[in-house]
Amino acid sequence: MKCTKEYRMSFDQKARGIVSQMTFEEKVHMMAGHEALKASMGGGDYNSHPYAFGGCERLGVPELKFCDGPRGIVSGHSTCFPVSMCCGATFNTDLEREIGSVIGKETLANGGNYFGGVCMNIPYNPGAGRSQESFGEDSYHMGEMAAALMEGVQGENVIACGKHFAFNSMERSRFKVSVTADKRTEQEVYFPHFRKFVKRGGASIMNAYNLYQGTKCGHNPYLLRKVLKGDWDFDGFVISDFFWGVKSAEGGISGGCDVEMHVRQHYKEKKIRKAIADGKISEENLNEACLRIVRTTLAFDAARKDQKMPDPSVLASREHVNVARRAAEEGITLLQNKDSLLPLPENAKIVLVGDLSNVENIGDHGSSKVRPPYVRTMLGAMKEFYPDHSCTFIPTKEVRRRIDEIRSADVVIIAAGMNHGDEGEYIFTIGGDRKSLELHRKDLDMIHTAAAANPNTAVVLMGGNVIMTHSFQDEVKAILFAYYPGQEGGSAIMDILFGKVNPSGKLPFAIAQSEKDYPQVKWNSKAQAYGYYHGYHKLDKEGRGCDFPYGFGLSYTTFSLGTPALISNDKQKAVFSVPVTNTGDRSGKEVVQLYVGFPEATVDRPVRTLAAFAKIALEPGETQEARLEVNKEELGWYNEKINSFVQDSAYEAFISTNERDVPAKGIRF
Repeated sequence: MKCTKEYRMSFDQKARGIVSQMTFEEKVHMMAGHEALKASMGGGDYNSHPYAFGGCERLGVPELKFCDGPRGIVSGHSTCFPVSMCCGATFNTDLEREIGSVIGKETLANGGNYFGGVCMNIPYNPGAGRSQESFGEDSYHMGEMAAALMEGVQGENVIACGKHFAFNSMERSRFKVSVTADKRTEQEVYFPHFRKFVKRGGASIMNAYNLYQGTKCGHNPYLLRKVLKGDWDFDGFVISDFFWGVKSAEGGISGGCDVEMHVRQHYKEKKIRKAIADGKISEENLNEACLRIVRTTLAFDAARKDQKMPDPSVLASREHVNVARRAAEEGITLLQNKDSLLPLPENAKIVLVGDLSNVENIGDHGSSKVRPPYVRTMLGAMKEFYPDHSCTFIPTKEVRRRIDEIRSADVVIIAAGMNHGDEGEYIFTIGGDRKSLELHRKDLDMIHTAAAANPNTAVVLMGGNVIMTHSFQDEVKAILFAYYPGQEGGSAIMDILFGKVNPSGKLPFAIAQSEKDYPQVKWNSKAQAYGYYHGYHKLDKEGRGCDFPYGFGLSYTTFSLGTPALISNDKQKAVFSVPVTNTGDRSGKEVVQLYVGFPEATVDRPVRTLAAFAKIALEPGETQEARLEVNKEELGWYNEKINSFVQDSAYEAFISTNERDVPAKGIRF
C-alpha cells in the first residue's frame, strides 16, 4: 500500500501552502458534497454515479468521488460480493484484501476515487438491521477483516472510508437514539476495530447518525477530536453520514466533521460566516478541515499518476466475479451434517423447497445495494451447472399440497430465512432491525412439514446475522448457513451441496439456545445502554450453552491439531505454532483460532477472547504448522483512573477450531 500515513504526511507542506491561498468561498466549497438536493431526492438509483465533493480547481486539487459499499461498489453494474458478514465467516484476511483490490479497481473504472464501504459496527444485539454490512460480533476479528479490506482498496490508490463511528447498531432509531457506555466498554469493545483501521493506514472515517453520551456523533468533539484525531493521531478527514449526519454548521465543524455529505445543507457560506461571527467556530477550524482534505487528496492523486487506470470492462468481469464466488464458497458455513447427508449423492433425486431458492437474495436494499448484471439463484445454478440431476422445485405455499413429492425424494433441500424486507437499512417500510431472531412462521411450518415427511432434509439459511436453530435442528440432518452470498451465491451453495466445493466457513457470531441470552434492545428507543458483554463473551460469562459456538463450522474432511508451542514471547507480542493435519480423504481448509484467557486478572475480564486466527489449506494427509501472533497491546484493559490501558501480569492461550472446543489447560505467557 503506497498511500501510508507516512506517505500522506509528506504532502503536508504542499497542502498547507494551498490552503493558505484558498479563498473563504473555496474552503466552504471543499467541505461539502456537490450533489443538488432536488436531484438527490428526486428518484433514480442511489449513488448511480460517483458523488463528488472537495476539490479546488483553481489551485489544482481534484474532486473526490464517492462510491458506496460494502458488498461491491454501489455505482454502476459492478461485482456483487457476499455481504460482509459472509466475508467475515471466511476468516481469510488475504481473500478480503483481494476483495478490496477488486473494489478499488471497480471504483476507479466507474470514475470514482473514494470507497465509502468499510463498515465495522459491532452489533450489540444480532437483530441489528445493518449488521450484515459488518464482519461479525468480535472486535478483534472485525478489525482484522476491516483493515484487510481497507488495505486492498487503498492498494489501488483509492481512499477507503471506515464507518460508522461510533456505536451505530440500532437501525430504526438511528437518528434519535443516544447510546451510553462506560469507559471500559467503549475502549475495549467498541473502539478497538476503528483504532486498528486508523493505525493500519485508513485515510477517512464516516461519523454515525446516532448520539453518543447525549451528543450527536457528527457533532461530537470527544469522538472526532479527542479520540480520533487526538489519541489515535488520525491524519485523514471525517465525512458525515448522508443528509442528516450533521444538523448545523457550528455543531459539525466544531465537533470535528470535516465534510458534510453528500448534499450541502448546513455547510453553506452564509451559515458558516454567521457561526464565525457568533464565535461558535473560527476560520482556523476551516483551515484544519481543508488541510486534512487537501493533504489526503494530493497524496492519493500523486500515487495514481503512474498507475494504469482500469476501464469499464473490468466492472463485473469474469475475473472479478470469480473472486466473489470464492468469497461465497469460503464463507458459507456448514453447521450440521448428520449421517453425512452432504455432499449429495451423484444420482440423488432432489426436491428443492422454498421461495428463497428461486429469488435474487443478495441483501439490504438501502445504501449498500449493489446492482450486478446478474444474480445466480440456487435453482438457477442447479439448472445451469447440474442439468443432468433430477431436481423438482416446490414453492413455499405448495409444500403441503405436494407432500408426496417431498416424501419420495432422496434428499430435500429447504431454503429459508430473511430478505431485504426483513432487515437492513431502514427506509420507510423495508429493512430495519429484526423483531425476532427466529425464522418466519411460514418457514418453520415448511421445515417441520417437510422434515416429518422425509428425514433426509437439509436446510439452507439465508440472513445477515443470527437465525435461531433450536426449534428445528433436531428434525433435520443438515444445516448450511449461507448469509447473503452475493451474485454467485446460488452457484456456491449448490457446489457445496454437491461436494464440488468443501465448505470452510466459520460462524462470526454465536447462535444461542434462546433469544433471551442476547442483550435486550428496544429498537425504537431514544436511549440505549451498551454493556461490556455481548455475543459469545456474554454467553461464556453467564455460563449459558449455545447451539453453535463462535468460530464453528464443519467440513467434508477432518482435521486434527497437534501440540501447540510458544515460539517467542516479549513485551510486545507472543508467537505460537501448532501442527494442523488433514486426517480425512478430501482437500480442505481449516481455521485455527487462538483465544486468550486472563488467569491473573484483577478486574472483570472475559472468560476468553479471540486474539489470533489463521486459515490453512491442506491436502489429505498433509500437515502444516499454523503460526499465530498475539499483539499484547490488544490484550490490555482500560484503567479509567489513569486514562490508559494496563496489561495483566499473565495470559493463557487456548488454540482450537472454535470458541467452545478449547483445551482444559492453555499455555501461560
